Amino acid sequence: MSTFGVYIHVPFCATRCGYCDFNTYTPGELGSDSSPEAYLSALATELRLSAAATSHRRVDTVFVGGGTPSLLGAEKLGSILQMIRDHYELAEDAEITTESNPESTSASYFEQLRAAGFTRVSLGMQSASEKVLATLDRTHTPGRAARAAEQARAAGFEHVNLDMIYGTPGESDDDVRLTLETVLGAGVDHVSAYALIVEPNTKMGRLVRTGQLPAPDDDVMARRYELIAHSLEAAGFDWYEVSNWARPGGECRHNIGYWTDADFWGAGPGAHSHLGDRRFFNVKHPRTYYQRLGQGELPIQESEQLSAAERHTEKVMLGLRLREGIALDTLGPSAAPMIERYVERQLLSVDKHRLTLSDQGRLLADGIIADLLLAEEGH
Repeated sequence: MSTFGVYIHVPFCATRCGYCDFNTYTPGELGSDSSPEAYLSALATELRLSAAATSHRRVDTVFVGGGTPSLLGAEKLGSILQMIRDHYELAEDAEITTESNPESTSASYFEQLRAAGFTRVSLGMQSASEKVLATLDRTHTPGRAARAAEQARAAGFEHVNLDMIYGTPGESDDDVRLTLETVLGAGVDHVSAYALIVEPNTKMGRLVRTGQLPAPDDDVMARRYELIAHSLEAAGFDWYEVSNWARPGGECRHNIGYWTDADFWGAGPGAHSHLGDRRFFNVKHPRTYYQRLGQGELPIQESEQLSAAERHTEKVMLGLRLREGIALDTLGPSAAPMIERYVERQLLSVDKHRLTLSDQGRLLADGIIADLLLAEEGH
């Protein structure tokens, strides 16, 4: 049987970052619906119902994300993990991750998490530059993320991730170098680096649209990615997905499940799930989420049955972003000329009947994948 993951969405944030378009809410936006107790009660009901719906499958990975899970505190995060144990079989070697905002953590927080059974922590660093953090509306001070990573390691976490964002308006190459130096100095075993995406319905989107901030530049983004990749790989990190690097054994198993078509259940407001050919997601607003579960029903808003063609498209889109790529025969014969063209340009490689992105190809991954899928369809 394939691996199975559980994702828990915590929808609470202290403030809203200007670039964020996730399903999150501040206390002022939620009012009485911001109660952690109401959330945890509803979550317990969903996990009970979801376990029954999935025949109490063994859980190989757990990922608590958000939002800002650390706002709940270590004790409540531990209670979420206990809920999963109560209703599912948790594998002995399960990877159990929580995201945390550096500002809402402490040495004792990490010690309590480790004692509760968490095995991995992912910290939102974004940048070590004060001006970049200000543009992103991040509230933590530049050095806090690295200090939090050190505290997590001291508490016994072998696996600690720091998230970076690159391409923020006003960011310089030196800002990225400073962030990389800080990341490498923190002793973590995993780094995620994401190009800034300016979502239209955000504060940053409005500022870019009105000309108050410049839009990210594709050439600058490519140069920054090369700088990040070179620095991390020279320091002993291997890329295993276009935006993710790890030291040996530090790869995020939960996210690998997403990229390799494994099943997972997403619990919490707006969380997405994937079971075989079925994909579905929950109602987004916490109030509606609480109401539905209070009536004893799963809070699913929409569900779709994926066709064989849709699953194939996802397999190519996600699989080719991984270091091991995809089997060459995953793509139909119509794609052969396009594959050959990209191999000649040294953007794709073929080795032992596997198709993988070259280092330069990683810079153009989305466009290459789109071209291959179009060629396969005969366009």
